Amino acid sequence: MSHDFPAFALSPEHEALRESVRALAEEKIAPYAAKVDESSQFPQEAHDALVKADLHAVHIPEQYGGAGADAIATVIVIEEVARACASSSLIPAVNKLGTVPLLLSASEELKQKFLPPVASGVAMFSYALSEPEAGSDAAAMKTKAVRDGDSYVLNGTKRWITNAGISRFYTVMAVTAPSAGPNGISAFVVDSGDEGLSFGAPEHKLGIKGSPTRELYFDDCVIPADRIIGEEGTGFKTALATLDHTRITIAAQALGIAQGALDYAAGYVKERKQFGQAIAEFQGIQFMLADMAMKLEAARQLTYAAAARSERAMQGDRAPDLTFMSSACKCFASDVAMDVTTDAVQLLGGYGYVSDYPVERMMRDAKITQIYEGTNQIQRMVMARQLLK
Repeated sequence: MSHDFPAFALSPEHEALRESVRALAEEKIAPYAAKVDESSQFPQEAHDALVKADLHAVHIPEQYGGAGADAIATVIVIEEVARACASSSLIPAVNKLGTVPLLLSASEELKQKFLPPVASGVAMFSYALSEPEAGSDAAAMKTKAVRDGDSYVLNGTKRWITNAGISRFYTVMAVTAPSAGPNGISAFVVDSGDEGLSFGAPEHKLGIKGSPTRELYFDDCVIPADRIIGEEGTGFKTALATLDHTRITIAAQALGIAQGALDYAAGYVKERKQFGQAIAEFQGIQFMLADMAMKLEAARQLTYAAAARSERAMQGDRAPDLTFMSSACKCFASDVAMDVTTDAVQLLGGYGYVSDYPVERMMRDAKITQIYEGTNQIQRMVMARQLLK
């Protein structure tokens, strides 16, 4: 008899996956997290461990050499990596962000060419939508792609590109029909070896310092015309559809960061003694922990429910509330992560404020989850639009 697990219960396979990823993260990723943050270096140890365990891009379907993990499994992987090191969790998350446009819209030839190298771990895939003057208003982009025989020629700048310079492939949105507004934007695959592509200097950031963030410069960058993802003019639609799926991975990062901070703070208050007893004995401290855990669990359930809808949509089923749910979980989980990490710093007192302890890093890392892949102000606009339809 087959068991259909409802969206709110994880399967035994999902629970087993969590245990194995947590063990790997604690052994191979956590020991480097402080060094990665302090030196702003790419977490190569984490990358190698994830690739070896086939956890670097679990979402890629089996027909392209991937693990074929569902959206909930992908969330669990990202969450458990983020619990140890937020910078490292951007490896599986951004591989998904870069490749979902292909999974949704690309020709079979393009998928067969560009997904297997990501599945095998020899290449990573980034996503290039934002520009200096086109952030929340992404449709205002200026990067152009002009058809020239069997090629497109790209000119422009992309900003805030996660893992730029380390990823080999980039999904790039560019204007192909300037007078058509959002319907004049197309999506392309660019290879880091393509002539005319160069990278800006790494940004100096508040958090996620181990994940490089750089600009992309296209200076008469020529790419084969068959690297277009879907039809001309469908790029912006693809970009928005992608974010419906990938905002959930940001919620997963937020959950992991918050869980790491809660776990550390809960251990700390049991050890720390003041006034002749562990500070965990004080009701004020207990109530803080209870609120942190309650909000985190609410965010987790919302995120898994959204992931279940993402999976249905990827399988071709209608999931009409996916847009609302993915915005809701991203917005809620990231706000919760900021609250929980800030409280964790408070619970450690002066120790929370120094880098000998991990919670100040977690607080800094949590902040970006409220900003990237659509600010939480934009998420509230998206939710409201869905409600008022």
